[in-house]
Amino acid sequence: MPTPRPLAFALILALASGLAAPDSHAAKKKPAAKKAPAVALACTDFYADANADWLKANPMPASGAISSLGQLTALALQQQRDLLDAAMASPQGNVQKLLGDFWASGLDEAAVERDGANPIAPLLQRIDGIKKARDIAPSIAALHQVGIPVVFNFSADIDLRDLDRHLGYFSQGGLGLPDPAYYTRSDADARALLSRYNEYVQKILVLTGVPQKDAAAEAASVIELETRIATASKPLVDLRDARGNFAPVAASSLGKQYRNLQLDAFLKAQGISDDTVSLANPALFAQLDQFVGGLKPGQWKTYLRWRVGDAMAPYLAKPWRDASFDFRGKVLRGDTQQAPRWKQALDAINLAAGPMLGREYAARYLPAATKKQADNIAGQIRDALIRNIDTSTWLGDAAKAEARKKLGKLRIEVGTPRRDLDYTVQPMGRGSFGGNMLIAATWQHRQEMKRIGRGNADRRWDVLPQQPALAYDLGQNRLIVTAAMLQSPVLDAGMPLAAQYGAYAALVGHELSHAIDARGRLVDASAEVRDWWGGAEASAWDATAQRVIVLYDSFPYPQLTGVKVNGRLSRDEDMADLAGLELARSAMTAALPGGGVEADKAFYRGWAQVWAQQVTKDEAQRRTLQDVRAPGQWRANGPIMQQAAFGTAYGCKVGTPMQPKPEDRISVFH
Repeated sequence: MPTPRPLAFALILALASGLAAPDSHAAKKKPAAKKAPAVALACTDFYADANADWLKANPMPASGAISSLGQLTALALQQQRDLLDAAMASPQGNVQKLLGDFWASGLDEAAVERDGANPIAPLLQRIDGIKKARDIAPSIAALHQVGIPVVFNFSADIDLRDLDRHLGYFSQGGLGLPDPAYYTRSDADARALLSRYNEYVQKILVLTGVPQKDAAAEAASVIELETRIATASKPLVDLRDARGNFAPVAASSLGKQYRNLQLDAFLKAQGISDDTVSLANPALFAQLDQFVGGLKPGQWKTYLRWRVGDAMAPYLAKPWRDASFDFRGKVLRGDTQQAPRWKQALDAINLAAGPMLGREYAARYLPAATKKQADNIAGQIRDALIRNIDTSTWLGDAAKAEARKKLGKLRIEVGTPRRDLDYTVQPMGRGSFGGNMLIAATWQHRQEMKRIGRGNADRRWDVLPQQPALAYDLGQNRLIVTAAMLQSPVLDAGMPLAAQYGAYAALVGHELSHAIDARGRLVDASAEVRDWWGGAEASAWDATAQRVIVLYDSFPYPQLTGVKVNGRLSRDEDMADLAGLELARSAMTAALPGGGVEADKAFYRGWAQVWAQQVTKDEAQRRTLQDVRAPGQWRANGPIMQQAAFGTAYGCKVGTPMQPKPEDRISVFH
């Protein structure tokens, strides 16, 4: 769709046609009445004005979407490739040697084909050694150790009674399909999916060595066992309630309670000595315990062979990869073609050795000066938020005191996590990509298990340094800024300083607002889970939230006719955007008191250019149903409209689209 021409251009055309009239005609006409002055595009749609060059250089894609932040992600991927190429050719240090060998083995398709199924042969031999029921549990524990969770899941997560501690969480899992309901639904779609799944299970079992003549019966036994597990599992919707799935129990009781699963020995095998774990569905684990003791060992052997083959198929020879993609790629994800080889190898490294790559990525791509600037600006945003709290009209004295205390304890972590990991890893070599995947996954699992226990909850982030991300970690009361995020259009040395505040500082403000908003109110300054707001604060917040809903509900959804933004769906992120830009401008004016109009212009352009995007009609339609963030045009314009300084900087009068009346503007924290 062509961009509408600004009104000023239309007036120029009208004036030009008048000047072309004959002099005699012009002389007889009465003097023309004065026309209203043209409204600049900046005052009607600042997003379009600030991103005109980007939108021209990045036309609408054939499908999906492109965006400035998406381009940042693509840049980070290319940087990772460049780093791994260098580590492959001339590694600097042990970690680069590991990464270079892992990368080389992944790119060498001929070697992957020669390797065949050799990487999983020891695992299959271990499974073949199962003779009795008591042999099953040790095999389950051994597979978890190499990063292949079977039968159930076990992971580290926050202890909701003590946020400085991670517990080991026993939870449901062990299924090859993503939803337990797929095994028990009787509708045609579910039955068709289960049929396709059966075909896939057969293919993998044959590749693991099961004779073709036995494949159908063996696949049926796998699905029969998984159906038993699925029937005892909770619906996915029930897993969204964190408190409902938190059930601390004494670890010492598990051995006697689940004798066949041998959960006490399982914990020891994972290196866990903590006295408490969470096990929220004891009925499921009681059933699993019965299955281990009651089903024939042969059925368990087939199931475990299948789980190993399915988990490792993407990293083995072509028949394995094709089988996996035909079902998991085409059927489940809707992919049309496999990713290029380099992307498959990079995804594997990020999955199994992501923190290793992140360490080297930050060292290569994050200049010390940029890291210092990011840290300084983040501190200024925290200070601006404290000032806003002090002058707030809707926070009471007790809530203000708690908020100040909480922000006083805030930690800012830029680039990489503060605590480095143990990079003692078995040498990889370049001969076996699948083998390297198992080595790295074993290391990764061991690092995850080290998060369990007191004082270990901050060992690492839930994002990787090489992934562009900026987030507030509620449980640890810390701001996380990844190395990859600190590049254009967010923050780099080439950006005007005011634009750094408009882009990076406003994003920091967005995240830090979550420390004291309707989500942050649930964790206090002492990291205790409690609501530290009172009724007055809650009512005031809800009133502001309702105004935000009404505002965003009025915005037309780009690319769609007759469709508006769903303000109720995007409310929380919209409020954080409004708060972020408020805080960023407060921080900028404190840091650059003499900036003036030009600084303000750069500030607002910096914000708007973060949200540049082109989204197709089909993708826009999909986003209206599930995206909790407003489209880029309104993430840019919505917060800017609330600030009188924008109107001053760009000469926009009150009443123009970008400058509503003062009484109609919304402030989140004032």
